Amino acid sequence: MTSPARSAHHPGRSSGPLPSAKVRKRYWITLGILGALAVLFAFGLLAWDNPMPVGSTGFWVIAKLRASNILTMVVVAACQSIATVAFQTVTNNRIITPSIMGFEALYRVVQTGAVFFLGVAGITFFTGVSQFILQVAIMVGLSVALYGWLLSGKLGNIQIMLLVGIIIGTGLGSISTFMQRLLTPSEFDVLTARLFGSMANADMSYMPVAIPLVVIAGGYLVLASKKMNILALGKETTINLGINHRREVMKTLFFVSILMAVTTALVGPLTFLGFLVATLAYQLADTYDHRYIYPMSFLIGFVVLAGAYFIMKNLFYAQGVVGIIIEAVGGITFLIFILRKGRL
Repeated sequence: MTSPARSAHHPGRSSGPLPSAKVRKRYWITLGILGALAVLFAFGLLAWDNPMPVGSTGFWVIAKLRASNILTMVVVAACQSIATVAFQTVTNNRIITPSIMGFEALYRVVQTGAVFFLGVAGITFFTGVSQFILQVAIMVGLSVALYGWLLSGKLGNIQIMLLVGIIIGTGLGSISTFMQRLLTPSEFDVLTARLFGSMANADMSYMPVAIPLVVIAGGYLVLASKKMNILALGKETTINLGINHRREVMKTLFFVSILMAVTTALVGPLTFLGFLVATLAYQLADTYDHRYIYPMSFLIGFVVLAGAYFIMKNLFYAQGVVGIIIEAVGGITFLIFILRKGRL
């Protein structure tokens, strides 16, 4: 505890999530830079290669058509950033991500199974609002059944839940790989386009369902930031402070599963996006308080998505396929933070 005499020598220093004027200034400057980059990338996506003069009626007609991709990025960035930070908090592990629960493996086996059993027409079978709701319901149901079963009882713990999640994800991955080997080249080519995380996979008709789910699930986790700060201290400390640790963990995992199911069903697998966003947010925010981590992680997520989309669209002419750059950059970042000797 800082004494009054010591505080007199350090008038800019105080207790709290941003303990000094320097730290507060650095946080808000970083947040401002990310916000400016987000606006710049968003405007670039609307205006770059737009044949009409900026501000004209034709310009806004074309920009409106492109705005759907920006809305998709906002939804995906919110889902991935909030879900990953919350998941890493309740598991007390900054390496693993919610993907370990098998969401992406389930998405792959559903898409592969549709093509395997129904042919190329199977892709259209899982296209539509009702099919989107079905995929989200299946993913959330699987995760709820998994942690509801494994976290109940005296011997229930998160480590066993994560291990079973890895095993289920590996098993589902093996099933999808087996079916893919039996597909014809044309069927495999069509399927491959669906298995890459791409903004082109999103359909605006999904948004009336996706956005309310994200607002409810993400809103709860953001409003529960103070509880998340306590959960980050560990099970024993949380219980000693009078909070039901198991109940809070299960509620958090439920809302995390909704966010991950929405983003996976919307655009497909983005394996390293959550890890990349959360890791950079921890480093740039440099605070324990989730009230400051969440905004930072969201802006980083949007900047990464918009930047990757802009590069893929205008340099490589692979419109929408952001998963390639994200997995390359995220994979390298993952290895760096695994191998470095500093703290995660």
